[in-house]
This record gives sequence, C-alpha cells and structure tokens, in this order.
Amino acid sequence: MVRLTRVQQQARTRAAVLAAAREEFAEQGFLPAKVDRIAERAELTRGAVYSNFPSKRALYLAVLIDLVEQASEPWVTVSPTSRVDALGVFARVWLERLPLVGDAAPGGRLRLRSLDGVFEDERGPAVLAQLARLEALLLAIALERGAPARRVRLAELVLTMLDGAGHRAETAPGFGDPFDVAHACRHMAEIDLEDTWAPPHLPYVAPARTCADAWTAPEGLVDQISGERVELANGLVVVLGASRLGAAEEAVRSAKPGEQVTLAVVTGDPEETGRLVRLRVTDAVGCLRRVFAPEVWQHVRLVLDDDALVASAIGVTDPGDDTESAVSVRDGVIVARAHGRGAGYAAGARRREATS
Repeated sequence: MVRLTRVQQQARTRAAVLAAAREEFAEQGFLPAKVDRIAERAELTRGAVYSNFPSKRALYLAVLIDLVEQASEPWVTVSPTSRVDALGVFARVWLERLPLVGDAAPGGRLRLRSLDGVFEDERGPAVLAQLARLEALLLAIALERGAPARRVRLAELVLTMLDGAGHRAETAPGFGDPFDVAHACRHMAEIDLEDTWAPPHLPYVAPARTCADAWTAPEGLVDQISGERVELANGLVVVLGASRLGAAEEAVRSAKPGEQVTLAVVTGDPEETGRLVRLRVTDAVGCLRRVFAPEVWQHVRLVLDDDALVASAIGVTDPGDDTESAVSVRDGVIVARAHGRGAGYAAGARRREATS
C-alpha cells in the first residue's frame, strides 16, 4: 500500500473539494449552494472543506480560478493589422464565455464567471471597480502599441459593452446576437473620444525621496502577463493594494519610454480579495494573450504579491488593500522612494529627473 505524504494528501483533498464544489455550484448557483452538500459530494467532512477554504465565497472564487486556468492557452496571437481588427478579435474571444442556450442557469453563470450575489458588502464592488481600471489599462497598452495617443477610455468603453453583454446573457439567456456585439466593439475603434492623460491631482503629489539604499530583489516572482520570471535589478517597482489598482496608470505613464515598470498587487485578505484579484487578472490576461503579441507589454510586469515579498523588500511593513508605495531601482540600488497616494508617479518622475 502506497502511503501519501502530507502534502500529497492535502493536494488530493483540495482537488476533491474543488471538483465537488464545481458540481454543486454548477447545479445550484452560488447562493443556494451548501458547504455540507459539497463535503458530502467529496466524501469528506465539513471541517475538511473549511480547512482548505475558509468560506463558501473563497471556495467559489477558487472554482472560478480553476476553470479559467484550465481554459487558458499559451500565446496564440492572430496579429491583427489594425486597432479595429484587434478589438473585433478581442471581443469574439471574450464572448466565448457566454452560456449556450441550452445551459442550465447555474452552470451558465459559472461559465460566465458570474459574481452576482457573491460580494454584497462595500469592499467587493470597490475592488472590482479598481480591477476594471487595471484591465482597461492592460487592454489600452496593447491598443496604443507605443503610440503617444491614450486609449484607456476606448478600452473602458469596450469592456463596459462586453460586461453588459455578459449581464444580459445571465438575466435574459438567448437574447441578442454575440456577433453583433463583436461587430460593435470592432467599430468603437473609430470613435474619437479625445482621450488625454492629465489627472488634476498629480501636481500636488509629494515628491519622492532620493536615496542610495541597498536593494535585495525578491526571487521567484512570475509576471502574470508573460508567464516569465521577473528581474528587478532596474526600473520602477510599485506596490499597490487591491483598492488602489487604478493608480497603476500613474506609474506606467510616469516611466521613461522603454523603462520597466513592475506592478505588484497586495491585499489584506488573500483568501477572498486575493482570489478575486487573481481571478480577474487571470481571466483578462487569458483573453489578451489570444489576440496580442507579448511584446506590446514588454515594459510592464504584473506580479500578484500574495506573500508580500515585494512589499517587504521595498519597506512596506503592513501591506493591505490601501497600500501604495514605490521605489526606483538602478543597477541594484534604490535611488528613490515614495509612499502614499501618487507614489508610483512620484518615484517615476524622480527617476526621469535623475536620468534626464
């Protein structure tokens, strides 16, 4: 008889819980689902379920993450020749999640990655709003392709239409034609939104502090966009809490052309908010990878700092959802530090001044 190690047994138990939970959520939906039934399906105790997942919400998010990761593909770019074509392809890829007409409602919601009724407190919607801004920034970077014109408002408009199509499919299955939605997204590229980057608060951000501090870069970090290891010997390193993800654009716009910007996301609640961040980031990047070549984000890295390794390295002692700190690193030395609102912008601006 082969004896399993403790780690192997934990992995087997976790897999059994996830499989049972997926069946329960697909049949019942999130709100009616019961942890006791999930435990019974997995032939485990209720305590065994909670020893792996502290709440039904955390378990639901884990199921969705597992679904998205299983569906993810390596880089499969179609090399669209124009912004119009790129948005059309991106929309078609995104709309693949829409449930089929014959799908049962709970299973269709699972396919949609629906969060309806999952976050009923104020924290969830606030974090989702920040995640939406981050998703729009990633799409906009791909649409801009190094050009000076900002495309964030266009990206926000496209994502709003796609999210609306998903909501409509959830509440009125079978209504509308997804191809019409994709066609409309394609032609949104031709709308002149007069998009500019001029946040009124940036001139009032406190400047970064210059320094020459030793820098020990954390190892083993993975870029969520490219899937490659992240090196932090040079560039701008920004740690953002889940409630401050909208500030990512401040850091990206403040950097010099060609300079690497690493965005590290932390949260005060890894089990729920952390899983929500991972779900939305993994889902968004999975769609983007199927449309755009990896080079379009070559100067932007996105790290999910679950263990607060980056936060600790730059001196954040108590990382949480409201964290916003940044350092500028040059040849393995921290040359500027900034903390609080606008930290990424401040550290990036200081670096530009020092190298101009």
